[in-house]
Amino acid sequence: MNKNIHDCLRKTFRIEAECLAHAADYIQEEAFTQAVELLAGAVRIGAAGCGHSGIACRHFAHLMCCIERPARFISPAEAIHGATGYLQEGDVMVFASRGGKTAELLPILDICKAKKVKVITVTENLESPLAKGADVVLRQYVNRETDKYNSQGTTSTTSLCVVFHALQAALIETTGYRNEQFALIHPGGAVGERLNRSEKSL
Repeated sequence: MNKNIHDCLRKTFRIEAECLAHAADYIQEEAFTQAVELLAGAVRIGAAGCGHSGIACRHFAHLMCCIERPARFISPAEAIHGATGYLQEGDVMVFASRGGKTAELLPILDICKAKKVKVITVTENLESPLAKGADVVLRQYVNRETDKYNSQGTTSTTSLCVVFHALQAALIETTGYRNEQFALIHPGGAVGERLNRSEKSL
């Protein structure tokens, strides 16, 4: 293997591992608890972000559906053309924006406030509009991106996804969600086969 390519392999894993080793320390335990409580009590959950953050938000919405918390990704483009009709009082909206200033998300924040929808923001910038307008802020930590220009959404996407994974894990604990429930809604693939085989053997 070309030495430069091999160096990229090792460096990428090292950078992202270093990020995750410290990221949990940046999230206040009280804020995390509040976020879990809001999500556990939500009738519906929305999630929105742009670019890589938007892709991670799609993943988050799927994670919520996998534990039977009704959720959907709300496209920032569609949000201001009626898609925010999905959100009602009693729901929770999750925003992901590393800088907290993503222009496409700010109108959605205003709509959430007008509709009395609770807001959770994941961001590095605690002084940003999306942070200041949120009911709960989860502080994201990113040491640097993995490319040599420090510009691609790599480490930042990994960091965001792990925040979402932690929320799902905590919700499973909080709501008492059981694997038997997951077996019912996930009959497909190798996971579904394993889950349902285990159920039949009980």
